[in-house]
Amino acid sequence: MNKLIYILIMLCISTSCKKTAGTFEIQGTIINELNALGLEGCKVYLYSYPVGTNEELLTDSTISNQDGSYSFQFERAQIEKYKITFTKEGYFAGEKTVFFSELTLEEINILNFETNGKSWAGIRILNQNPQAGDHFRYIKQEGKTDCEACCPEEEQNFFGALDTTIYCINNANEPYSILYWVIGTPILDIASVNTTMADTTLIEITY
Repeated sequence: MNKLIYILIMLCISTSCKKTAGTFEIQGTIINELNALGLEGCKVYLYSYPVGTNEELLTDSTISNQDGSYSFQFERAQIEKYKITFTKEGYFAGEKTVFFSELTLEEINILNFETNGKSWAGIRILNQNPQAGDHFRYIKQEGKTDCEACCPEEEQNFFGALDTTIYCINNANEPYSILYWVIGTPILDIASVNTTMADTTLIEITY
């Protein structure tokens, strides 16, 4: 009887250990959307957030491989969530958050990213014969919209003398266009460019 009780106790201890211990593995690939190929040389960071705190801990870091792949292995712990971020010069950064409850010990956890190279549209506007009542207006038609540095999608209004260049970030090798008009005149048109990787492409408007 004593031997049976001992075996049952050991089984309970063994089961308890399996429930609390283990190593998570996260793998993924960072893809350049322009050519659908992996992006080498990205700096990838793993952050963890302990349960019951707002503390952000840098847990690990790595560099993406030639095919854009990366991986992290870390011990199961009292963590509420994890965040993976990546950066690479000339490309838009990215991040994703995964909660502890979404991770599994049974298989590799996959977390892929997509990004684009950076480029800029320079909207060059010149009023050649300015009058006090001149009213120039434009609104973005095409261009990147999902970033803090992106130019606004709302109408932009300018009055009187105007000689300026407005720089708007965009995905590399994608179109950027605006619809513009001068209030009270027949001037109404769309101006468009395809922005070049790591460069500024000008949209020039003279009226």
